[in-house]
Amino acid sequence: MSSPSSAPPLDGAPRDFPHPRAAGCPFDLSPRMRALGEEGPLTRTRIWDGSTPWTVTGHAEQRTLLADPRLSVDPARPGYPSPVAHHGPRTDAGPDLSFVLMDDPEHTRLRRMVSGAFTIKRIESLRPTVQTMVDRAVDDLLAGPNPADLVQALALPIPSLVISELLGVPYAEHEFFQRNSKVIVSTTATNEERGAAHAALGDYLAELVAERVTDPREDLLSRLAAQVAAGALTAAEAAAMGVLLLLAGHETTANMISLGTLLLLQHPDQLALLRDTDDPKVIDAAVEELLRYLTIVHLGRRRTATEDIEIAGRTIRAGDGVILLGELANRDPAVFPDADRLDLTRGDRRHQAFGLGAHHCLGQPLARLELQVVYPTLLRRVPTLRAAADLDAIPFKQDAVIYGLHALPVTW
Repeated sequence: MSSPSSAPPLDGAPRDFPHPRAAGCPFDLSPRMRALGEEGPLTRTRIWDGSTPWTVTGHAEQRTLLADPRLSVDPARPGYPSPVAHHGPRTDAGPDLSFVLMDDPEHTRLRRMVSGAFTIKRIESLRPTVQTMVDRAVDDLLAGPNPADLVQALALPIPSLVISELLGVPYAEHEFFQRNSKVIVSTTATNEERGAAHAALGDYLAELVAERVTDPREDLLSRLAAQVAAGALTAAEAAAMGVLLLLAGHETTANMISLGTLLLLQHPDQLALLRDTDDPKVIDAAVEELLRYLTIVHLGRRRTATEDIEIAGRTIRAGDGVILLGELANRDPAVFPDADRLDLTRGDRRHQAFGLGAHHCLGQPLARLELQVVYPTLLRRVPTLRAAADLDAIPFKQDAVIYGLHALPVTW
């Protein structure tokens, strides 16, 4: 019997993953990934370290496995299919991203301490604040240079402002945490670079939490500080949770704003549907379709089997690595008819942009709210918006675990 994570692909032919997207098709699945989906719901591919974890391509199989407690998210487990190559010596499992890389019961214990801040009711109360932030950012865009970089003018500032407001982090430090966040999610940074960036953010958040212990405010860091004071949370755990929320709160949404805007500019008929409506249901459906179509978590969700799992006629052995490819699940024609067509009226929430199960994205209500405000506001207020560079000249993030744009030159 083959050892975990070293078995050859089912047909004996190694396949490298991830696969580069085809030139000129930055929004589409790579040809190799599309072929994986056609081969069946489970297969094996070879990743950077030579191991061959299972890749799960089917929508139904991913739903089942994402809810299966026999799959661990702990990157310290042997067989875990890390998404990035380890450049240089590696002495631990990598940066501590708090509960996102923990199994139960610790995952649930820590997650519950912050989940109350992300309820739909709590997040919806932020809509007027987010609208004001977006309006001001568009004012500044229109008053500034033309052409402009939409990433720097809008896509990064809005999520950074919002998560800073929610956490209680001074927005004046946004360049500091954006710079370090970029290193943490890079696939080309060394271990030392990623570790240093994470340590810098961790030290910064630890100082803020310590301040909130004696000077509490109406923010999420003060909630964490109260848990530290009560002995329910260590200072290190609170700082790690702060880093996670700061990182996740702006990196993903910022990429969705820029990437989604460029996609809409390439589909003027769909752009018009969103620009010319103030119907919340139409806007909601449009955002869900953009989330489905783009699937910015483009290197898959990573797991390790802790027990044998039978699924789709295959056996995932204990110790096998598993990569769940959400971008293929979100293009599964059995679930989404004409899945490769962008259709803002589709209105289907069965996509897996936010994952499923115990580890589904905690901040998804916040991300949805921001996108529901940003897209229509930008398109209505700047109706002549267009890209100021050819598609092949725009720098896409092929070097990060979150897909997006390094820059988006626009004019109007």
